[in-house]
Amino acid sequence: MDHRPSEDLLESSHPFPGTYQIKAIGTPDDDFVGRVVEAVVSELATPEELDHKIRVTPGGRHVSLTMEMSVQSADQVRAIYARIRDVKGLTLLF
Repeated sequence: MDHRPSEDLLESSHPFPGTYQIKAIGTPDDDFVGRVVEAVVSELATPEELDHKIRVTPGGRHVSLTMEMSVQSADQVRAIYARIRDVKGLTLLF
């Protein structure tokens, strides 16, 4: 099942090109943050198009990554979601 937002939904609710925000939550094992950032950057023109913030739960069991990126199209956003979905340790993506 495809859990990514549809192209129609994205185009009706976001201006393209523009800034888009994605949040990913996962386990901090095996450099989760680095692997998510790498997945996103692989779909962007340059690494500078991504800004991100990291928060770790008090017990350290999960890490939250809030990413703002410059995107050109709904298709690009869908490709980014697909890449993140493949990252091991992902718990929640929105």
